Amino acid sequence: MEVKINISLKQGVLDPQGRAVESALISLGYSEANNVRIGKQITLEIEAEDASRAQQRAARMCETLLANTVIEDYSIEVADPS
Repeated sequence: MEVKINISLKQGVLDPQGRAVESALISLGYSEANNVRIGKQITLEIEAEDASRAQQRAARMCETLLANTVIEDYSIEVADPS
């Protein structure tokens, strides 16, 4: 099953990369851009009996390696195989 994991910094954690991008956007004339936050998306295939099991395995991967849960949040989306 295809799984997408979105990882972002928790609210309140400074995001210097987001601030740099926001500053660059504003200097390019995009003054409406604000509160830019940078994250990452990981897409992978998980062999599992059902979507629930794929979700559980992906969460375990996030907790052990993919996300720094002290400063990052994550969300998991399992694509419907049908």
